[in-house]
Amino acid sequence: MSNIIEIREAIAAGERALSSLYVAQDKLNSARGWGIFDMLGGGFIADLIKHSKMEEASKSMEEAKYSLQRFRKELSDVNGNFNLQLNIGGFLSFADFFFDGLFMDWMVADQISQSQKQVALTTLQIEEAIERLEKLQAKAEKDKEHLQKQLEELVVRS
Repeated sequence: MSNIIEIREAIAAGERALSSLYVAQDKLNSARGWGIFDMLGGGFIADLIKHSKMEEASKSMEEAKYSLQRFRKELSDVNGNFNLQLNIGGFLSFADFFFDGLFMDWMVADQISQSQKQVALTTLQIEEAIERLEKLQAKAEKDKEHLQKQLEELVVRS
């Protein structure tokens, strides 16, 4: 029973992490669009909007980082009983790099592009981990039902 609860908690944490990654990806897409416009001569207003979008992307990546750390903790509770591997360390360290500051427009564009790739990779890993957790949950619930039936049969025989 506690395994099922731990799995459910891990799935919920994973879904929260996915949600924050989707927001981060959306913010990065917006920042990238404004960055391209700025490089094409968008002017002062485009530069202001781009930096505003970068700030939003930075905040959303920080939220994603927090959500991923929470998911990792919940996943460790499940890992005692199941062998699930998740490599989100790359995103966590990359998110730290993302916050270090911005330089020239082309560096910003490259940084956004790299961030988009890292968010996409991390999103895929989380989606796969949640899928595995859902299969584990279904198996654990099936095993629980089987044990309950066996217990009922034993009680009836007694």
